[in-house]
Formats: sequence, structure tokens, C-alpha cells
Amino acid sequence: QLVESGGGLVQAGGSLRLSCVASGSGFRINVMGWYRQGPGKQRELVAILNRSGITNYADSVKGRFTISRDNPRNTVYLQMNSLKPEDTAVYYCNSAGTTPWGTPFNAWGQGTQVTVSS
Repeated sequence: QLVESGGGLVQAGGSLRLSCVASGSGFRINVMGWYRQGPGKQRELVAILNRSGITNYADSVKGRFTISRDNPRNTVYLQMNSLKPEDTAVYYCNSAGTTPWGTPFNAWGQGTQVTVSS
């Protein structure tokens, strides 16, 4: 289960920090990340981070957003700075890895709304 927090309303140029906690014992999480879906748009990658610390960012957020992870707490963060109105979207946490039974899993959070006003 993934539980997100930290969304809200902010003015352009402002900052927000999203958090996502993964629960469940015995699961090996290899990748955690954030996706977003704006009004009338498809869901898109924002940033992902694997267990080794390798990151991948969407071009539109490079230099403004930073993804980080607390492995022992199975928590991933997204620090969003210099927010723009086009960043307005529902942000979803994603986690992928292996279950205690050795099968792969790919889980999504419920989403948190981020609204950036101009």
C-alpha cells in the first residue's frame, strides 16, 4: 500500500514537497517514483529513483524537482521548486519490486492534487 501526502495549492514560483510511504513487510522495493496526470492529459513520468540511487527525470522538471528516498523507511519524496501552472496535476506515487513470494509487483498510490496558480 502506498500513501501519499503533501499536495495542495501554491502560487507560481512556490514549492511543495510530496511524500509517499510504502507499507507491507517482506516486499523488496526496487524502484519508487512519481507520475502525474494533468487535466485532459495522459499520465506521465515525473521522476523515478532506483535502489542504487539512479534517477530519471522528465525534461520538463529537470533542475526544479528533486526525488529522494529513505530506503529503510520505504519512503520516497519529491521536492518541487519553482512550480509553474503547467505542473498542475494529480501526482501518483509508484512502486515496483518483488513480493515475499518472489513475484513482481507494481503498485500505485491514490494520488494527491497539486494546483499551481498563476
